[in-house]
Amino acid sequence: MSLIRKKTTAALALALLNPAHATTTEVATGINRFGLDLHRRLAKGDDNLVVSPWSIETALAMTYAGSAGKTKEEMANVLHFIDNEEKLHDGFSDLTTDLAKLAKASEERVADAKKDGGPATPLQINVANRLFGQKDYPFIQSFLDLNAEKYHSPLEKLDFRADPEGCRKHINQWVEIQTRDKIKDLIPQRVITADTSLVLTNAVYLKAPWAEEFRDEPDGEFHPRGKAAVKVPMLTRTGNYGHVQWPGTTAVTIPYADGGLQFVLFVPDAVDGLSDTEKSLNPERFAEAAKANAKKIELHFPSFKLEPERVMLAEELIAMGMPSAFDKPEGSADFSRMGPRKPNDYLFISQVIHKAFIAVDKHGTEAAAATAVLMPRALSMPQPEKPLVIRVDRPFVFAIQHIDSGACLFLGRVTDPR
Repeated sequence: MSLIRKKTTAALALALLNPAHATTTEVATGINRFGLDLHRRLAKGDDNLVVSPWSIETALAMTYAGSAGKTKEEMANVLHFIDNEEKLHDGFSDLTTDLAKLAKASEERVADAKKDGGPATPLQINVANRLFGQKDYPFIQSFLDLNAEKYHSPLEKLDFRADPEGCRKHINQWVEIQTRDKIKDLIPQRVITADTSLVLTNAVYLKAPWAEEFRDEPDGEFHPRGKAAVKVPMLTRTGNYGHVQWPGTTAVTIPYADGGLQFVLFVPDAVDGLSDTEKSLNPERFAEAAKANAKKIELHFPSFKLEPERVMLAEELIAMGMPSAFDKPEGSADFSRMGPRKPNDYLFISQVIHKAFIAVDKHGTEAAAATAVLMPRALSMPQPEKPLVIRVDRPFVFAIQHIDSGACLFLGRVTDPR
């Protein structure tokens, strides 16, 4: 039997033995593919960037549950959703469930450690979804039931018609609470109007300690935007880290405590090679990184904190190939599985708003993201003897990855850590 045949048979056996795992992996591949598509569109110029492909896809998967016809087809293509819609929603549900299990197991580990007098910090993951709907709008019950069951996303009735600004503040406050105050003022003024009928919202908060803490290196060198070196605060430690090398790029994976998540550095070989590295990344490389063999590495990389402004994604998503969801051309939006669709009264997406935050230091990583989909009505490894030294002193791509599925919960770039 050939090696290729063996791999194929093994993969098939895994799918037969654990179909839920196979579905989650397929969903994760779609999240990563969409994340890379969006990253390449947003990574313009020399700016830092962080988004949560998982948050954006979750909010849009909730929306997708109400789509039909051409709108559904376009959304599936752009978001790289699998064909079987039932398995799609199961995959998102299973991924969230697995993350919750990781957090619970971490809490139990910390509780046991405290009994023995040992210091320990738990992995914290909070994922919250909610539908904020106009109180008298006739939403289709099957749409509400699916969101409640698969996304734990209840419908909260508001009165956008009477008080759009009050509703905006209420939703923003909910997001702020769910993200531990890291994502504030997600929805700007004048975006929610009296015509708004539904806002589908996802919020994510993550605080993950490293499996082994780093040491501060106060005067490390970094080449901001691939140019002359400057002194910046760095982190360093020699340990066993996942390592993969491709032409022009090296990946290093750093485990978080309890083993379910990891931080991934994609480091260009060339000081000015960020663009080439970004072009070379694909879901297959993310999958390789998720299963990278460990190697003894003396690692140096910068501490950083990114808190960019919110991004309004409507134009990007339209350009990527789902215009009818945004009612382009007029009358084309079809969310008839969400609410009644009449020629002069139907739902469409007016805006998708996303905001993310990440801070990396010697203790670990804190990250948060939120996504809101606004819908108005249209009225009308072996170890070497000596460690490999990897010094991340140039712009790089990073991800926070769920190891089991390979899904990128967060994805971004650091061009200047200052």
